[in-house]
Amino acid sequence: MRTQRRRTRYVILGSVAAAALALTGCTAGAPASSDSGDDVTLTFLVSESPNLTPEYWDAAIKRASEKVPGVTIKKVVGENTPAYAQQLFASGQAPDIFATGIANGLAQKGELAEYTRAELEAAGITDFTSGTINGKFYGIPTGAQAIPLVYYNKDLFAKAGISAPPKTYAELRDDSAKLKAAGIAPFEIGGGGKDTWATVFALNAAVAADVLIADPAWFVKREKNEVKFTDPAFVGAATKVANLMKAGYGDPDAMTRPYADLEQAFLGGKAAMYPMGSWFTAAADKAKRTDIGVFGWPSDGGKAAIPVVTGPGMNVNAKSKNVELAKKWSLAFATDKKNLDETVITDGGVISVKGYKIPDDVGPLYKEMADGYATAAAAKATVPAWGNITGDGALPPGFNDLMTAANVDLLTGKKTPKQFAQHLDEQYAAAQK
Repeated sequence: MRTQRRRTRYVILGSVAAAALALTGCTAGAPASSDSGDDVTLTFLVSESPNLTPEYWDAAIKRASEKVPGVTIKKVVGENTPAYAQQLFASGQAPDIFATGIANGLAQKGELAEYTRAELEAAGITDFTSGTINGKFYGIPTGAQAIPLVYYNKDLFAKAGISAPPKTYAELRDDSAKLKAAGIAPFEIGGGGKDTWATVFALNAAVAADVLIADPAWFVKREKNEVKFTDPAFVGAATKVANLMKAGYGDPDAMTRPYADLEQAFLGGKAAMYPMGSWFTAAADKAKRTDIGVFGWPSDGGKAAIPVVTGPGMNVNAKSKNVELAKKWSLAFATDKKNLDETVITDGGVISVKGYKIPDDVGPLYKEMADGYATAAAAKATVPAWGNITGDGALPPGFNDLMTAANVDLLTGKKTPKQFAQHLDEQYAAAQK
């Protein structure tokens, strides 16, 4: 489900036809014989990354295909985002299956096949709290992620005389000042080129702490125009992020780094803190790092923000010639034990499938993250991961792209927090039309 984090990477409408035709595709998984002797080929849109490699997708596809006779999967590699999916539908090039939730804006138009609750329960799904649109299910919610948390380098903290992660926002500011005084960049906040989507996680975290802890339904209200981005709480959160960058608390090279380089910069000690989704645990544990910890971005009052999204998972094209077979294959893919294990190990997912047990060899950072998530969930101390929600209360299709561009201006000082918020209100209204 980690492709949730790339929701801010969109293509412009004028180039979608060329971009869609340029998608790379290959057949993955051994074809099985159907009862009629005819194999059905289904197209499956995935988005590859440093964690979700071509080899990961090919092996996962093969396992699912072995469980559904008569299916051959043609893997299509491209942008797994709601806006891009909408444009694929508009150009008549939408695949049969999408690897991760792109439902908002499409389900309402009848573009996606619906799952019944009985179908999901029969497959072992246990979480029905997220990803619905008008109370209906268009995906397979097999797991959750925290987007974002704040990862920190314990050795760099110790070098700056900091013994524990901050409990309040004031402590976060104080710790940042200590780190800078020690010659250490406090934050790795950035994302260059096509990866400007990665710049938004500090904002997402601050809004979670300052806005959503007080009112978890804020974005549902925003959808109904009952609140505005220019309201004091949201502007205050944006101000905190802008002030951190203005104070020189960001790695000065981070804004130009692609996502993969951003991750490696933090692992390489270029900065002490890194706002990022729970999938980062996979990278740190793969590197066998024991010097990295994790905490939730703290509010003024000391309550950490744990923004959580239960991924709606795979979606099926309602116009597919083989809808029921595509749904069956998607359920097989989404609930396969090895695929779920890979989601944990390679992507830091927290699984919500009946009877599932995490692998014995998960790393220490994943365990720390999962324990913190479980504690927060049990205490009802989580909030919506507002930039990644795909069901009711989701941001309008295309809005994330506009917000990302504006956020870069906020981080670089080209827009004041008030100008940023006003711009968001204007773009939100346009995106709702």
